[in-house]
Amino acid sequence: MSDATDPWLIVGLGNPGPDYAANRHNVGFMTVDLLATRIGGKFKRAQKAQAQVVEGRIGPPGPGSRRVVLVKPMSYMNLSGGPVTALRDFYKVPLDHVVAVHDELDVEYGSLRLKLGGGDNGHNGLKSMTKAMGPEYHRVRFGIGRPPGRMQVADFVLKDFSSAERKELAFLVDRSADAVECLLAEGLERAQSAYNS
Repeated sequence: MSDATDPWLIVGLGNPGPDYAANRHNVGFMTVDLLATRIGGKFKRAQKAQAQVVEGRIGPPGPGSRRVVLVKPMSYMNLSGGPVTALRDFYKVPLDHVVAVHDELDVEYGSLRLKLGGGDNGHNGLKSMTKAMGPEYHRVRFGIGRPPGRMQVADFVLKDFSSAERKELAFLVDRSADAVECLLAEGLERAQSAYNS
């Protein structure tokens, strides 16, 4: 069982490279980028895994702060489990201290849902993580809604947000980062009641 001194691994799911940077599928990267800015860290190449990492602390100084490793797997979405597992082993992170931040088709745009465990709902990043280490990690599910008309899911998630969506995007990424901080500081139930919408 984990305790308060164990580090947290905050995994933003996404695809590396400028072509993908603004895609719906990359809201996990956007969230951990913002968290890195908040703690004054810069991503650097991990020595033990195909990923970029930032180490630091989240929360007020003193016993309330949490040691965190922010992670952006550089393996492409469907192979995220390998780098995440390597880093989890290296930093000795209990599974219930792993948080995946990811896009979620079954949650409408503008809404968040936090949960512990569950299925992958066809999300290749979650599928890879769950195959590598089991399902009992936290998820911060960033709603992107369903594709319009007959657009294929794969095309939809790899498209940039629409101009209407982009008007709210910075606020929503900010809220997603707040939800991660609340989860670490106050636990899942408090974070769910504050941020699940």
